[in-house]
Amino acid sequence: MKILHTSDWHIGRTFHGHSTLEHLRQVFAALVELVRENDVDVVVVAGDVFDSSMPSAECFSVLSGVLRDIRAAGAAVVMTSGNHDSATRLGFQSEWAGLAGIHIFTRHDQYLEPVTIDDEYGPVDFYGIPYLEPSMLRHHHPEAELRTHEQALTFAMTAVRADAAARESRSVVVSHCFASGVAAQEEASDVERDITSGGLNLVPASVFDGPDYVALGHIHGRSTISDRVRYSGAPLHYSFGEAGKPRGGWLVELDAGGLDTVGWLDLPIPRRLSVLTGELDDLLGSDAFAGFEDDWVAAVITDQVRPMDAMRRLQDRFPHCATLEFRPSVTAETSAATYGERIAGRSDTEIVADFLTHVRNGVGPTEYETALVASVLTEQQVSS
Repeated sequence: MKILHTSDWHIGRTFHGHSTLEHLRQVFAALVELVRENDVDVVVVAGDVFDSSMPSAECFSVLSGVLRDIRAAGAAVVMTSGNHDSATRLGFQSEWAGLAGIHIFTRHDQYLEPVTIDDEYGPVDFYGIPYLEPSMLRHHHPEAELRTHEQALTFAMTAVRADAAARESRSVVVSHCFASGVAAQEEASDVERDITSGGLNLVPASVFDGPDYVALGHIHGRSTISDRVRYSGAPLHYSFGEAGKPRGGWLVELDAGGLDTVGWLDLPIPRRLSVLTGELDDLLGSDAFAGFEDDWVAAVITDQVRPMDAMRRLQDRFPHCATLEFRPSVTAETSAATYGERIAGRSDTEIVADFLTHVRNGVGPTEYETALVASVLTEQQVSS
């Protein structure tokens, strides 16, 4: 059996105010081609199908289109809800979707009802664990201590292992969580809303012992916890923190004995993300930056004095410049002395010059500005 492990589609996500739906359609078209070219049997989506709990009608249209095309390419679909999804909306009419080979796990106890898909070696049981918020799960199980994500997933995986042992067949688990073995602060982007706090959201990889393969979602960069426990990452770059990370999915092959091989399949990147650093004139005029003109650009301006109208000027050359940061290459030293102590014994001209040097990060007044200040102060003294 060939399984394409994906996750975190985030349909409806915007990128600095720009819709990503058209780019996502391009990536989904490529994903369908991968399914067809590699004779994939099952496509897994490990949570965060939508970016919002209230997706628009257009988002549902994008989802319906890619699911229809995956089925037409010959693969079944197994997906779970993530923390961004509304389990109710995503799971609406999932019973009928299952009859068409699209299996959606959204209920808190649905992992007790695996989907069985056969290949030439026999059955493979897919256990979908939707995002389990401990505060909600413990209302259904007051007899258990369910205060952390580790406890919630341990509770679910204990039941999964017992069921899988009784069936004596190969098994795949799909889950949406932060698993230990991933540097969460490094791998997680600003898209994930619940970065680990005090370790309460972190789940030890040992919790997932047992299944032949564990398809994880929630981290937007691909990551390998072990040969059989992996993150695929998101299909698009959704923040500049993800720039440079490959986009794609894991092609997982099961043989008669369980996990056989795992390989990576790349997806196209419709528009690169680039962080450009330099003085504004260099960014606007240097040929060294010509290759970035069609990229999503995060510009870091290092001029000593903040340039006027920098974003508009940048967008003349880089139409997709999305963010601008002013970060002077040299900054003025700060002092703990009081204002009165700093100006004691200094002339008005020197005080104004010091002020300009401070607000310009170490760049003092020009000759023209010095003369202008002196002239104004002289006029003030004469009039008084």
